[in-house]
Amino acid sequence: MPLFGNTFSPKKTPPRKSASLSSLHTLDRSTREIELGLEYGPPVMNLGGQSWKFEEGQWISESGGNASGREVQRLKKRNVQLEEENNLLKLKIEILLDMLTETTVEYHLIEKEVEDIKTQHRRKK
Repeated sequence: MPLFGNTFSPKKTPPRKSASLSSLHTLDRSTREIELGLEYGPPVMNLGGQSWKFEEGQWISESGGNASGREVQRLKKRNVQLEEENNLLKLKIEILLDMLTETTVEYHLIEKEVEDIKTQHRRKK
């Protein structure tokens, strides 16, 4: 015969009280904005005298229009030109470093030959 009874039966827990007594959390966003007057709109920032708005996951210039599209095309073209110039300059630096290495090696070889000639000349005396 078990000491505390045959089955384990915990007491039922009382239902929790709602964290908020307001029913606003059940309303959808647009209804809440209308009810509370919350019209936030998209985030806006000003950089370099140009206003940018965050819409649909991207920052869009508020000046908009065809001018910004042309400006983007111009900037992309300029970016490609600068990348090509950068690659050319990197190549030139690499060539100059190779030339410097070759000249340094030649210098050390000549210096060694001069030292060898000096030591041979000293031995002859």
